[in-house]
Amino acid sequence: MAISPEDVRDIAHLARLGVDEDRLEEYASELSRVLSLVEQMNAVDTTGVEPLAHPGNAAARLREDAVTETNQRDELQAPAPAVEQGLFLVPKVIE
Repeated sequence: MAISPEDVRDIAHLARLGVDEDRLEEYASELSRVLSLVEQMNAVDTTGVEPLAHPGNAAARLREDAVTETNQRDELQAPAPAVEQGLFLVPKVIE
């Protein structure tokens, strides 16, 4: 399927994208190549092939859920100008 520069202009308008007029030919060519690749992939016979959620059917290796750092809240909040119940207090910025 061939995309014309006018098609690119129309698509860009619908998507509310700004495109350079001098690059419309380049965009049309690239989009045509992408659509050609999609047509090639659609032509492949996939009967009997089950869809996969992950191409490798890999399972995530989990690590032990263990605490690796100590609680440093008091040391980190010590230089703060205002703290209350473990929270940093900041001035109101929305009026």
